[in-house]
Amino acid sequence: MRGIRSRMIIHFGLILLLIVLLLEGLFYWAVHTYYFGTATEALVTRTETFTTFINKYTADYNLKRKTRYILESIQPDEYAKIEVLDVNGKLILNSYGFQTGEIIRTPDVEEALLGKTGLYIGKTPQSRERVIAVSDTLTHAGDYVGVLRYSISAEPLYHAVNRIALYGAGVGIVVILLAMMLSLIIAKRIVDPIEDLTKAAIQMAKGNYSVRAAKRFDDEVGTLADTFNYMAAEIGKNEKLKNDFISSVSHELRTPLTSIKGWGETLISGGLKDQEETMLGLEVISKETDRLIGLVEDLLDFSKFQSAEIKLCQERMDMRELLEDLYVQFTIPAQEKQIALRLELPDNPLTVMGDPNRLKQVFVNLLDNALKFTPPSGKISVSASDQNGRLTILVSDTGEGIAPEDLAYVTGKFYKGRSKLSGSGLGLAICKEIVQLHTGRFAVSSILGKGTTITVELPLAPSTKKG
Repeated sequence: MRGIRSRMIIHFGLILLLIVLLLEGLFYWAVHTYYFGTATEALVTRTETFTTFINKYTADYNLKRKTRYILESIQPDEYAKIEVLDVNGKLILNSYGFQTGEIIRTPDVEEALLGKTGLYIGKTPQSRERVIAVSDTLTHAGDYVGVLRYSISAEPLYHAVNRIALYGAGVGIVVILLAMMLSLIIAKRIVDPIEDLTKAAIQMAKGNYSVRAAKRFDDEVGTLADTFNYMAAEIGKNEKLKNDFISSVSHELRTPLTSIKGWGETLISGGLKDQEETMLGLEVISKETDRLIGLVEDLLDFSKFQSAEIKLCQERMDMRELLEDLYVQFTIPAQEKQIALRLELPDNPLTVMGDPNRLKQVFVNLLDNALKFTPPSGKISVSASDQNGRLTILVSDTGEGIAPEDLAYVTGKFYKGRSKLSGSGLGLAICKEIVQLHTGRFAVSSILGKGTTITVELPLAPSTKKG
């Protein structure tokens, strides 16, 4: 989790840093443009105005007289440095009264000698001071005779711009720090629930299925916590079913094996002399062996269904024949328990594409359960009908029924509910799997104390008659 938290903070930090740097660059450019643009515009205006004034009112003056007039016209509070140059760029006089003979050939002077207003922002050749200079042309009798140059130091402007940029950088650093703190909080809110889920998963992996993850927020991680808790509950429930099943199967296996072993020892010790006792023992051994075979077959069938190894041998078959055969088969056991068994079938064929052995297994199981849970004087009915191209078969009894809280789970694996009768708890699960393999529907409805109805729906096979 530290890795996720650190990656989130680093990624947020890099994004914020890039954004702040971009904004700082734009801010510096805007401030620089504003300060230097304002200063340059003011200097250009003053230079052009003063040059126009000099050229107009000293039109007959030569360069020396113009220079003297310019020097006399400079205001005492003038902050710009004013220079007069000849056409070769030689300094004739500046506003400080110096004649240095310096040659100035900066780009602004070159443009002024071509009759344009020149602008130069850069460093002076001698002092390397950063300046802003504007030059304009001095004329006499229509000829270019010199250059009037205004210049100011740009150092204060750079200092002001840099100072504002530093303030902006300070604000940017504060913003980055606050954003990093915020990203740390956000990362914690995201990572902590995941850590809780991880701890809960570790506990569940150790076999503690009662552990639950805390749901902190109603977001995707909260939904994940709900899903995890649901999964833990289902795994715990299945684990309980498995343990109950192992206990139940162990008991189911022990009981017939104990009977078989007991009668086997009895018969051996008796020397098979008492024919009546011998027949009784063999009958018990046979019945208990059948119980073991049925239990083992249920386990093998369910294992095959779970691994998708079951393959149906489907053919066209009339379900009326199968149900009639089962009716005959279960009539005697029903009479022995004093249960009324009734079969209701339509006259027309009920043809389906199915595996006869597997479908027989389904209804044998259903009728066997109905006999097992229906008390004497009860009723069991089997009915079939054609409903919109689907075969609906109902197996109903007036037995003890199923509790509402158990009804949703009776077709689940290993589930036996509150029944204390023998069985693996796999019968209905296997029946449901077989029906679904036939693209059918298997449903259970029941009222506790009144009885149960099993509904099996199968698609009817298309007619083979030709028009």
